Amino acid sequence: MTSHTLPTQSASAGDIAKYAAALLLVAAGIFAYYWFEGSWPSGVRILAIVAGLVLGGVAFFATAKGHRTRDFLSESRFELRKVVWPTRQEATRTMWVVIAAVIIISLILAAFDWVIQLVVKALLGS
Repeated sequence: MTSHTLPTQSASAGDIAKYAAALLLVAAGIFAYYWFEGSWPSGVRILAIVAGLVLGGVAFFATAKGHRTRDFLSESRFELRKVVWPTRQEATRTMWVVIAAVIIISLILAAFDWVIQLVVKALLGS
């Protein structure tokens, strides 16, 4: 992944307006969901939230930070293609090793707990 050092700069007035629009669109979707609780069906109210989130996302991605976020996600996706994922057999084998380790460690901790309880009871004379 390429690393870019961007100078720190404050957001432009247009970006600030787009951030505000994005927040207002998301808030409008949530507001519509609750405001029309009795008059709109649940599916339509959920679509209002989804529409607010989508439109807010579109407004955000039109900003400078949105462009950087999109570039980051694109580079992340490219890097994920390079990952060598384990086979199903390797994943299953690893799962069983983890399960066995968890059981063994939990039994060891239970034994320590039991010994500590015995020592405390002996010291307190119970």
